[in-house]
Amino acid sequence: MSKPEILVPNPLPALAMEGIGKAFVTHYLWEKKDREAFLEEVKSNIRGIACGHPTVLDAAFIDVFPGLEIIGSLGVGYDSIDAVHAASRGIIVTNTPDVLSDEVADTAIGLMIMTARELSAAERWLRDGKWANAPYPLTRGTLRKKKLGILGLGRIGKAIAARAAAMGMDIHYHNRNRLPDMPYGYCSSLEELATRCDVLMAVAPGGSSTHHIINAEIFRALGPDGIFINVGRGSVVDESALIAALQNKTIMSAGLDVFENEPHVPQALVDLDQVVLLPHVASASIDTRNAMAQLQVDNLVQWFSSGAPISPVAETPWPQSPAAS
Repeated sequence: MSKPEILVPNPLPALAMEGIGKAFVTHYLWEKKDREAFLEEVKSNIRGIACGHPTVLDAAFIDVFPGLEIIGSLGVGYDSIDAVHAASRGIIVTNTPDVLSDEVADTAIGLMIMTARELSAAERWLRDGKWANAPYPLTRGTLRKKKLGILGLGRIGKAIAARAAAMGMDIHYHNRNRLPDMPYGYCSSLEELATRCDVLMAVAPGGSSTHHIINAEIFRALGPDGIFINVGRGSVVDESALIAALQNKTIMSAGLDVFENEPHVPQALVDLDQVVLLPHVASASIDTRNAMAQLQVDNLVQWFSSGAPISPVAETPWPQSPAAS
């Protein structure tokens, strides 16, 4: 029996490339000089797509492939994939949850501490030779007896909450709906969450429903002693409003691992001393990225060997409903 043919639009981690290459006939789209001509040649044979963020798979691209069965995405977020349209065609979309939750949660807590205690600025003070002349100023920020508000209490949000609770922080959250049997305070609106907390942590996915939901109004609610942290998606935040809130001291500081137009970061953010910036590295350890890559490969292999994906996304559940099938 011939191997299924898989399209890889952009490079993936080495372990994923190796696993997919062994299991399937693999087409690397980024290597092709004339991509449109190549897609026209192979489109009828493609049964799966393996991709990673921020590869855009919109409805038009998905519809190029009449025999497409599965899209295996690397990462938790899949807002760059039109999963609703995929579902309408009976195409399964998978992601790689759970295996990165602890790594991202560790990074989120580290970023929060760095931001509150100005650790990046303190290190720059030492490296610039200023410590010989004066100690670094006492920090205004602290996490002692503070309240953490989490936007998006999913797998990663819960892992962050557990770590923050162990630090003695009071935890509150906002989701579309209250979660049952959850020991943390629920806020029915994002503005209420921002008003109630000292640190607002965004772990929300991207997409049209969350685009710019953190805006000037939310920063005003967070207040001049508030700290904003984002390890979710950059599109959740109105970056212009964030810059203005920092410049005008509407909020105290921010720690960011994600941005609206990655890898491009506004110079205005770079120029601000009270901001800690990371280049989207929350899950970027060898161990975790390998686990993510393996789950991406396993989803594709399981689908073609047994017809059952391991981690389908909510829009394309498995088993499929009679209506979807």
